[in-house]
Amino acid sequence: MGTHTSVLDVTTMRSRLDRLRGHAADAGLASVVVSPGSDLRYLVGVAGSSFERLTALVVPTDASVAPVFVSPRLEFAGLGHVPFGDLGVEVRTWVDGEDAYALALAGVPGGPVAVSDMTPALHALRLRDAGAAEQQLAGPVLRELRMRKDAVELEQLRLAGAAIDRVHARVGEWLRPGRTEAEVAADIAAAIVEEGHAAADFVIVGSGPNGASPHHEVSDRVVQQGDVVVVDIGGPLPSGYNSDSTRTYAVGSPTEPDVAEAYAALQAAQQASVDAVRPGVTCQDVDRAGRAVLAEAGLAEHFIHRTGHGIGLDVHEEPYVVEGNDLPLEAGMTFSIEPGVYLTGRWGARIEDIVAVTDTGVERFNTRPTEIVVL
Repeated sequence: MGTHTSVLDVTTMRSRLDRLRGHAADAGLASVVVSPGSDLRYLVGVAGSSFERLTALVVPTDASVAPVFVSPRLEFAGLGHVPFGDLGVEVRTWVDGEDAYALALAGVPGGPVAVSDMTPALHALRLRDAGAAEQQLAGPVLRELRMRKDAVELEQLRLAGAAIDRVHARVGEWLRPGRTEAEVAADIAAAIVEEGHAAADFVIVGSGPNGASPHHEVSDRVVQQGDVVVVDIGGPLPSGYNSDSTRTYAVGSPTEPDVAEAYAALQAAQQASVDAVRPGVTCQDVDRAGRAVLAEAGLAEHFIHRTGHGIGLDVHEEPYVVEGNDLPLEAGMTFSIEPGVYLTGRWGARIEDIVAVTDTGVERFNTRPTEIVVL
């Protein structure tokens, strides 16, 4: 299942399982099946991904029925750190040739079953055939737990933000004319780990016209004097909580004539969205605040994606800061604010910080200056 560091204690795990039962019961569910991934890590600290052998936590909404953790026997030895006994979770291991799906559902009350969103069809369909016929996604139930971070989660995200800020502070060591984007990215990836991450999950180095493609990763393009370069980087800490921050750099004075004016509008837009964050404001209100600034500057058509995404054990999770999402913000919600300006074939820029909603307003987890960084 992979190595990990858990920041969970038994009390927190028990509370999360109890809250899951409550939300699932309110949704009319009989049980929730959670497969390996961020949902399982959130609930009981088990990291890793699904494979062809079934591993799953089955949580009945009836509190008188114990949750079940089913695991291949050959993998269960790696889960000795999980306090299943203290949590009142019944462990059922199986070996090749046994029916893991029937084992997982034995004694579990029938009825509607929510299956975690990233469960492979291989497992979801076999669970259906074994008796979990009435299935729906567990995301709407689990997001009610995961969207609001507790104090430990917030501290992990602060640490992640500080760690990626230290990497951005060093970009001048590697970004210079004559080097390819791929070479620069390799150095950045190494620094992400050096500065405390478990891995570099993504490294975008978009130089010159490549910066106008928001999800450009890297290429063999050689960085040139006068380029504007978008550097969007992040990854998980050993705890699983992620960083994600973007800064825009210029290699000497930009050769494009409109960079200064457009970038000033982008910086004002990003600040306007940050300033809009407080409890009760909706996600779409935060999106609109920055978008209005870019529209005023005549750049609305060059901002081609949502303002932000939630972040935690996943880099992208609820809530999404986008037009049409009228979810009111609450204290503990964490998400990116990352407007961008993209002029196809010429250059692009983006500014991204992770923020948290506080009881009265907003806290930034990234504190590097947002000005364009001239190297």
